Amino acid sequence: MEIKKILNPVDGSDHSMRATEYAIKLAKLMNAEIILLHCHARFPTILAEPNFQKAVNQITKAAEELVKPIVEMLEQDEVKFDVRFLEGNPGNRIPEVVTIEKIDMIVMGSRGVTNFSGLVLGSVAHQVLHKADCPIFISK
Repeated sequence: MEIKKILNPVDGSDHSMRATEYAIKLAKLMNAEIILLHCHARFPTILAEPNFQKAVNQITKAAEELVKPIVEMLEQDEVKFDVRFLEGNPGNRIPEVVTIEKIDMIVMGSRGVTNFSGLVLGSVAHQVLHKADCPIFISK
């Protein structure tokens, strides 16, 4: 099995940061590229201008700030990567990206920022396990 593209969905949680560390190690071992993905909140379609654009700018800025330290990690480790920002539910969007980008493996955290105690897996990880058509590495 050849792994050339690793999808690393991130949400700013400790779990996703650790997953990125694993993704970097795997990418180095396999000479693979990392596709860093952050799914942000939907843009509010009920707002009129100029409020709609202000909301879009706020959501975009928050997403860029969230991935900034992760991008710095990837640059420091000299791993080939690309960044994607998508609007919507990550449990649905991640499997879509797998198909579109021809992803070979997903490396993601077991839980996200909500971190409900008592759950073995977070809801996004659970959805991705059932919907994605590639191997999935889930880290704690």
